[in-house]
Amino acid sequence: MEHILSLSYGKDSLACLGAIEELGFPLDRIVHVEVWATDTIHADFPEMVEFKEKADAIIKDRYGIEVEHISSEVSYEEQFYKRRFNKKKEIDCIYGFPCVRGNWCNDRLKTGLLKKINKGNICYIGIASDEPNRFHNLTDEKISPLVEAGWTEDMCRKWCEENDLLSPIYTTATRGGCWFCHNQGVGQLRLLRKIYPEYWALMLKWDLDSPVTFHADGHTVHDFDKRFALEDAELIPMDRQFRWEWLNNPPGTQMRLF
Repeated sequence: MEHILSLSYGKDSLACLGAIEELGFPLDRIVHVEVWATDTIHADFPEMVEFKEKADAIIKDRYGIEVEHISSEVSYEEQFYKRRFNKKKEIDCIYGFPCVRGNWCNDRLKTGLLKKINKGNICYIGIASDEPNRFHNLTDEKISPLVEAGWTEDMCRKWCEENDLLSPIYTTATRGGCWFCHNQGVGQLRLLRKIYPEYWALMLKWDLDSPVTFHADGHTVHDFDKRFALEDAELIPMDRQFRWEWLNNPPGTQMRLF
């Protein structure tokens, strides 16, 4: 049996290293699941990729353990274009964007790998002591060193700051996780389009090919693209709640008619 830290590079996950050291818990391996958008493009933003490399060097120097980066045999794009039989529509088609119910990306690209590695072992996960709504995830095999040590989220951030291990997701506007995630908010999609137009162009390409809409509410990447373009042209007011019908009849256009 091995004791394995499942590392996400978030503050709680990284702070587990400090809590493990404080508690004197055994630690045999540190594992991170690396997700790829395509064969050559990371699922993380470039600044996060750079941070991981820096963090790995600090961890190796201080704890003598090299972080293992594992990944699925397929990228997000490869799984996206894999063919399947749609029972509901009774047609053969590609997977396309992950539907909310199926969410194939999480299982095929991440959690499935972790389950195999953690089977029969003790897995350390980053749940802070002031997150009781997540305690249901803890079992005899899944342990949070942070809960055992009584470390709160604020304490985790402080530890990361003191050890030069605070992820850029806490100090910049970009989010953590996959840049193509269908669960991210409008603000993050807006930033993606602005800061990484090459990624946004890939999202638009996938959007044309997908038999499933990007968002569960039925809106596509192209819908968001049109919305953001109208915002850039100042045809949509930013001081009130957005309405999707504005895509076809922008309030700013109406105002300019008078």
